[in-house]
Amino acid sequence: MFNLDVPPGGYAWWYVDGVSDCGTRAISVIGFIGSVFSPWYHWSGRGNPANNCCINVATYGRGGRFTMTDRGQAALVQRSDSLQVGPSIMHWNGKELIIEVEEISSLPLVSRIQGQIIVTPSAITEVELPLTQDGAHVWRPFAPTARIKVNLNSHGWQFEGHGYFDANFGTRPLEEDFSYWTWGRYPTAKGASCFYDAQRRDGTVLDTAIAFDPQGIATHLDAPGRQPLRRTLWALRRETRADPGTKPRQIKSMLDAPFYSRSVVETTVNGETVRGVHEALDLDRWANPLLKPMVAVRVPRRRNWIF
Repeated sequence: MFNLDVPPGGYAWWYVDGVSDCGTRAISVIGFIGSVFSPWYHWSGRGNPANNCCINVATYGRGGRFTMTDRGQAALVQRSDSLQVGPSIMHWNGKELIIEVEEISSLPLVSRIQGQIIVTPSAITEVELPLTQDGAHVWRPFAPTARIKVNLNSHGWQFEGHGYFDANFGTRPLEEDFSYWTWGRYPTAKGASCFYDAQRRDGTVLDTAIAFDPQGIATHLDAPGRQPLRRTLWALRRETRADPGTKPRQIKSMLDAPFYSRSVVETTVNGETVRGVHEALDLDRWANPLLKPMVAVRVPRRRNWIF
């Protein structure tokens, strides 16, 4: 699951998110090798992905915090069942993904984030989806349907809710092959629905809609077309699937960056109203060199590490 050899110029990330049953809190965790959203990896020339790795943790809601420390190769330990970057580790025990977090959040709430996150899938899927025709980018949805249990060291940051676990792997920079994409995962009465839509640089489009049952069986979903969401505070364009005559809406803002948005969205698909996690990514904006110094303020570089 984690013991992947990432080639020069490439990347891998393992992504977890969760939303509390009450809807007031959410969390995301991303383990990166060749961190695609690290300006340090870009500035390094992307020759050694292992030298730009991190475990990014973000909490959303009252008192939410963000941590994304870019670390050097000395901080990385990969095994088939675990990914460790410095003080934090993601470990698969055969039934659950257990994440032990030990990080320092960035401005404005500089503080220590410690604790444990447990993701319990209903099943592990066998799906692997190439995002480009040559297979240079691949999406691997391990657990579209899962429960999450969060126990962090801040008051109120102990909750349970619906969760998700996937991974993406690639051999080239995202901005080289895509100009824009949206992704969404929505729990449903019968499991979960996932949408992955992208505009490729070669003029083709990715147009994917998949339904997953609780046993992890995937089927093609005859989903409606894309409908616009309100733009973010950074005027980032957003859209998701929605039935004709309905309008998707943001329920909770999670991450709002100049080139990227993550949020909890409510939409209606094939007559069912669902709420789940949605992202929009503008890779034309990310490719702008003027943006990288802004991101570096939020993503400090710590090259050395001793276990």
